[in-house]
Amino acid sequence: MSVRQILLAAITASIAAFAPASAQTLRYANQGDLKSLDPYTLRETTTIAHHGHVYEGLVARDKELKVVPGLAESWETPEPTRWRFHLRHDVKFHNGDPFTADDVLFSADRVRAVGSDFATVLPAGAKFVKVDDYTVDVMLASPNPILITQWDGWYIMDKKWCEENSAVAPTPASATTPSYASLHENGTGPFFIESHQPGVKTVFKPYAGWWRKPEHNLKEIVFTPIASASTRVAALLSGEVDVIEPVPIQDIQRVNASGNAKVLTGPELRTLFIGMDQLRDELLYSNIKGKNPFKDIRVREAFYKAIDVDLIKNRVMRGLSTPSALMIAPELFSLSKDFIRPKADPEAAKKLMVAAGYPDGFEVTMDCPNDRYVNDAAICEAVVGMLARIGVKIDLLAQPKQLYFAKVLKPGGFKTSFFMLGWQPASQDSHNVMHDIMGCREDPQDTSRGATNLSGYCNKDFDALTDKALVETDAAKRDQLIKQAFEISIKDYAYIPLHQQALAWGVSNKVKLTQRPDNQVLLYWATKQEQ
Repeated sequence: MSVRQILLAAITASIAAFAPASAQTLRYANQGDLKSLDPYTLRETTTIAHHGHVYEGLVARDKELKVVPGLAESWETPEPTRWRFHLRHDVKFHNGDPFTADDVLFSADRVRAVGSDFATVLPAGAKFVKVDDYTVDVMLASPNPILITQWDGWYIMDKKWCEENSAVAPTPASATTPSYASLHENGTGPFFIESHQPGVKTVFKPYAGWWRKPEHNLKEIVFTPIASASTRVAALLSGEVDVIEPVPIQDIQRVNASGNAKVLTGPELRTLFIGMDQLRDELLYSNIKGKNPFKDIRVREAFYKAIDVDLIKNRVMRGLSTPSALMIAPELFSLSKDFIRPKADPEAAKKLMVAAGYPDGFEVTMDCPNDRYVNDAAICEAVVGMLARIGVKIDLLAQPKQLYFAKVLKPGGFKTSFFMLGWQPASQDSHNVMHDIMGCREDPQDTSRGATNLSGYCNKDFDALTDKALVETDAAKRDQLIKQAFEISIKDYAYIPLHQQALAWGVSNKVKLTQRPDNQVLLYWATKQEQ
């Protein structure tokens, strides 16, 4: 199924917005918390969606994921290595400060500064040049035909406000002390945040000075994190909240039968995968000292063969997942059909462990979030059991996402030996996965490469194909370059892709919204009936 078909299916399955009857309060609950209001802290889809209610970028995506003008009303490429952006006039930040080219240049520097989790949204070496107050040129070292598709989640901040509030530096995910920007916001978006109590409640109010015409009828959005799945579902069915995400798989039928709410399901473009630290000479969290088992391709292959993704689909996900052979959803890469994932083979895995010198296995800690993805902790528990069959003892450390990301994204070197993570390319393109997740870290020619490569996987031939794919404008040739790169990573057992999950939102019958297939919570397209 093509991306367009999926988009149409998702939109058809969802309920389209209707003409507002009266302003209402919409109450939304998610299993995870909104840790920081700083839009450069955490590149995680749900967090980006929250920020997208108050901040905006130069470009945006519409209900069909098409790139459309945002704070830049138009753009052109006078030459292959220069993009010119024409900014909107009369746009104001929530505090009344005017939006100008100075804010774009400031945001381009801030998003690439130490502590930002969004450094790779801008190509290495990109230079932002102010032509006038409402025109910006972006100078590139080489052509980049997908530049603006890489800017999802890069929101523009107010230079003056950041300087006045000591918020010039981005807040890292591992910060133990909140910054001003992590507790306050000043965007240009359709809502401003009236109050923010991390872990408790965040209240959004419509911004009367927004430059666009609102498509909602809301007077406020009240977000409350509810970690307990049963409590979250009970709140929806009782009418205490209007929208929840996710709905536990085992509760979908109950919600649909309630008469009070329904579940919107659809395909997701995020791929869940397992990673192994292949960089350090000794693992941080293992009983093996003096060497790193994951540097041995036989161990990585053994782990791959021991993990049964079909069993995870049937037992843990109850059929609501699509096992994957690649690190990207098939809807985003036309040649994904050429890759077939081999069936699990525990006996072959055992032989590989013996050949690698670990006949009795070894111990290692697995980092896993327990409130980020559908059944995330249960998936990790299933992996623990599967690896036990080949003698590997896993110490599972499943934590709330704010603790999980703070640990594994710790500055100075990612602090994990074995982990599960999910990734959806913001650009909807393979290059993002190849560059950010699978590229060699600490490349002196491209310091943004491998920005979220927690495993330290590195293959220069793979990187060379990644770079060629970025500048290739012929779609067929580009697909072949991407295919060659993925073939290399598969032979290396670089990662262990698991699956793409299904979306599952619980929505009150009093609420109508548009569901996109990228799992973003975009409540500025929601309407609610009178109480």
